[in-house]
Amino acid sequence: MTHFSLVDDSRRKIHVHVARQIARKILSGELQPNDKLPCEMVLCDALGVSRTALREATKLLSGKGLIESKTKVGTKVLPRNYWHFLDPQLIDWMESLDDNQVFLQQFLGLRKAIEPEACALAAAHATEEQKSVLTTIFQEMVMAANRFDFNDWTIHDHLFHKTIFLATDNQFYIPFGNILTTIFKQFIDHSAEGGRFCLEEHRAIYDAILAGDVAGARTASRVLLNDENQKLSLVVNG
Repeated sequence: MTHFSLVDDSRRKIHVHVARQIARKILSGELQPNDKLPCEMVLCDALGVSRTALREATKLLSGKGLIESKTKVGTKVLPRNYWHFLDPQLIDWMESLDDNQVFLQQFLGLRKAIEPEACALAAAHATEEQKSVLTTIFQEMVMAANRFDFNDWTIHDHLFHKTIFLATDNQFYIPFGNILTTIFKQFIDHSAEGGRFCLEEHRAIYDAILAGDVAGARTASRVLLNDENQKLSLVVNG
């Protein structure tokens, strides 16, 4: 039987607390697709919240494709193909799971499929202004790596990748890059914790984009995203 804990009404809205707790049980597999959630009365009692808060929470979860509620039938967990994996809030809930390695590995696969082409497009289409911005960001990354300043590296690494998506001259990459900022944090924020910032791999991407080297930018991105470079981020929470 799935057990729920009383919700701590501290900083967030109560219904977000409730949604997060239920979502974590779904994301962790404690609640499986097609499992039914306990009835409202049971859930309200277990969580210590009102029916209004619970209904707002279920509405939030429904909007993310995690559950489906039907009158006289109840609420059930939906199959994974309905889940909105690129929803920033859902990603945040994934990050706090005890075992999030499957999600992280799958996201790395997505990055491998998309980011090299984004770098290639940036090499082909980046404006002088965008190259100037990328230069400033990369210089900050170099200084952060030399100081072993993990926090400063993280900030500018995020900006580095976001700027590349903006420089693709493809409007569909721009919102995708914005959405992925939250997901990038699951990899990038931890990639330097083992003592390695992958500075030279980023330098290769930067140099290729500034030189307009499409093939070189694509190849450099693939090198950055290989499993050897990314393995640090996959073990920090293990």
